[in-house]
Amino acid sequence: VQLQASGGGLVQAGGSLRLSCAFSKTITSIAYMGWYRQTPGLQRELVAAMISSGRTRYADSVKGRFTISRDDAKNTMYLHMDNLEPGDTAVYYCNCLWGGVNHWGQGTQVTVSS
Repeated sequence: VQLQASGGGLVQAGGSLRLSCAFSKTITSIAYMGWYRQTPGLQRELVAAMISSGRTRYADSVKGRFTISRDDAKNTMYLHMDNLEPGDTAVYYCNCLWGGVNHWGQGTQVTVSS
């Protein structure tokens, strides 16, 4: 499966962005998918994840501001980000676990100015 992330950009603090991750196959059979982010010199960290039951998990730093969702008809996962902070600046990657293998998108840059 291939993942294509998009939607990043430059936004002022307090603003919003929606990231999209398009999958090359139907996502109805994918049990785990999520968004991660990475800043230079730091490890990639989980931002939000969703399992097939619809259950979600968020990093403490984004709870109440970010929402992960999926549209099975469009084979797309989203990350809606509100009230963005300069600390959210990072490259965001979409990810899924399928066939016992972790699959990653190419990353999309999000920059939040103060």
